[in-house]
Parts: sequence; structure tokens; C-alpha cells
Amino acid sequence: MALDPSITTAAANAAADAVVDLIDAGTPPGLLKIYAGTVPANANAALGGATLLATLTFSNPAFGAASAGVATASAITSDTSADATGTATFFRITNAAGTVIIQGNVDTASADLILSSTSITTGGTVAVSSLTYTQQGLA
Repeated sequence: MALDPSITTAAANAAADAVVDLIDAGTPPGLLKIYAGTVPANANAALGGATLLATLTFSNPAFGAASAGVATASAITSDTSADATGTATFFRITNAAGTVIIQGNVDTASADLILSSTSITTGGTVAVSSLTYTQQGLA
């Protein structure tokens, strides 16, 4: 039987903080990498044929302390010269050493990372104005 618990706010905050603190592990800053291509099955899976479109840099620390199970990213530095042209489909957040911490989908609405446009052009600027991590299971 799988356990699908609800957790207290204190537990949700601690869990959210633990996840986002991994982004600062090693020598910060962490990175937000935006890709075109097929989304890997999960954050542990290899990238396959994905194309890196842009790399944005988190502040140090990457996220503030969680409140109500939600951690909000500190300022994220834009990529002012995108690496490739393509349609953004997913992102990965890594620590400075390249270890993947979080993966999610990208779109212009109803996605883990919402961009004003998913069309990215080589040399163009890619910016993210806000990003949050929400811990599931809050009572």
C-alpha cells in the first residue's frame, strides 16, 4: 500500500527548503537550463537528444525560506545570448557542479515554468521574472 500523507506546514517548509538548498550545494550559483526536445522521463534520466537553448544563473542563495510549503526564487540572471534556436519544452535546475535537482515542463501557460514565449533564438535574451517551488502534501 502506498502512503499518500498530508503533512504539516512546518514539515512542508522543511521539505521545500531541503530541496531548494541542494541548488546551492558545492560552489553556488545554481543554474536554470532551458531545453528543446523530448522531455526525459524524470530528473534522473539522461537528456537524450535535447538541445540546450539557454542557461540562466540563480542568485546565492537560489531561494528564500519556504512559507506555507512554497519557496520563492531569489533574482535569476537572464541569459543575454541564448545558445541555440528552438522551442523550449522543459527545464532542469542544477547546482554549479551540474547535478540535476529539479526538472519540469515549459510553456506559455499552465506549466512548471511559464515563459512569455517558448520560441528562443540564438543570441536572444531569455528571462524569468519569478519561479517558485511548492512542496506537495500540505494539509
